[in-house]
Amino acid sequence: MQHRKTGQAIAGVLALVLGGQASAYELYADDDTHLNADFLAVYGWMNSRKNYDGTPGGSSWREGFVKYGLSGDQGLGGRGTAYGALNWVSSGTWGDGDAGGNTVGRERTTKIEDAYLGWRSGHLLPQLGQDGLDLSFGRQVVKLGRGFLVNDDGPNLGKGPADGALDRGGAYYIAARHAFDRTAVVRLGGEDGLHGSAVWLKSDNRAQAETELAAGTLDYSGKAGTLGLTWVHGLDVTDQWASDFQKQREGMDIVSLRGEGDAGIEHASFAFEYAWQDKDAGREKAWYAEAGYTFAELPWTPNLTYRYTRYSEDWDALFTGLSTTYGTWFQGEVAANYAGPFNRNTEIHHVGLTLKPSETVKVGALYFDFSTLHDRQRLNLDARELDLYLEWAATEHLIITPLIGLYQPDKGAGNGGNQVGGNGTNVYSQLVVAVPF
Repeated sequence: MQHRKTGQAIAGVLALVLGGQASAYELYADDDTHLNADFLAVYGWMNSRKNYDGTPGGSSWREGFVKYGLSGDQGLGGRGTAYGALNWVSSGTWGDGDAGGNTVGRERTTKIEDAYLGWRSGHLLPQLGQDGLDLSFGRQVVKLGRGFLVNDDGPNLGKGPADGALDRGGAYYIAARHAFDRTAVVRLGGEDGLHGSAVWLKSDNRAQAETELAAGTLDYSGKAGTLGLTWVHGLDVTDQWASDFQKQREGMDIVSLRGEGDAGIEHASFAFEYAWQDKDAGREKAWYAEAGYTFAELPWTPNLTYRYTRYSEDWDALFTGLSTTYGTWFQGEVAANYAGPFNRNTEIHHVGLTLKPSETVKVGALYFDFSTLHDRQRLNLDARELDLYLEWAATEHLIITPLIGLYQPDKGAGNGGNQVGGNGTNVYSQLVVAVPF
């Protein structure tokens, strides 16, 4: 039993550690009632030999957070199931602050993270299937599709930018906070066949200009995969915190066509999304196409993936975030978090390889090639990055993930890039430890 649970843990370790998903310890359960204590502690040690905020030298820092609270559900006597959660997060950053200058090492705070209620229909509406109607509202994470447009309410900036006015309490890299402040979500049709959702949400993240938006999805899921449409409409931003770029979100429309699945090919995986963005300043677009294959008969079951991504010059990445694993949608641990490009004005070739030596260990290698599309004279972020990592579920309650990244830009800060100290290879290293219950 212990071996099986540990194997399950490694399958979702990145989503757990960097997605802020608290594990649950069952306090009470019967046929109709479940009450859980939620707990997740994450701590990381980070070091970068180069900086990207204009300061010379490198940076060494530490980040941590603890997420804790209650969640549960209650059967309503054949009238569906009520569910909800109330969780807090305490977070901080210590040391020099991160290599991008987003934190300074003196961030600390405790705030409510999750506070939501919901209702699932169960068998009450058989024409919609099991739990074919799901209503929820409150403070929660909302994700559309694979998170290419809307994944969560990041980033978690500290006291570095804007004289500390955007501070959310540190833990920038391990991303302590993900929930949108106010949401209302309607999901129809379950997970198979035709299904969809309607969403309203409002951010309280000043780095996101406290954006408010409406969205909808329409999907069809079959044996070969899912094909879907997403629509997003920007409603409002808070002018006090909005840059001129973010003010374009008012009235902005985004439409995307997306798909994912194995297309009927055993051990294969495919995914794509093509998105059009219409705002006052003009039209932008972003898209990716990805293919992968698992060599199930070989030792350590290698999985090989290739993806091409392209973001137009003034594409607004909106609420994208870490979706499933490294590289979605923060591509490159150095590039996406500290150096750039930040999902705008770039094309990216990505090759990934993962191996599973055991049920509790996964190792991976990720290669990225970044090319700036326009205005290279102003800022050239052409670069290559190689990230090597290991995910080890040492026990049911201890997950260890070391990573080393090698980032080599074409230009340094002195000749059109932004890496301080020249364009030599930066060595970035980190060790993240998670304790879920």
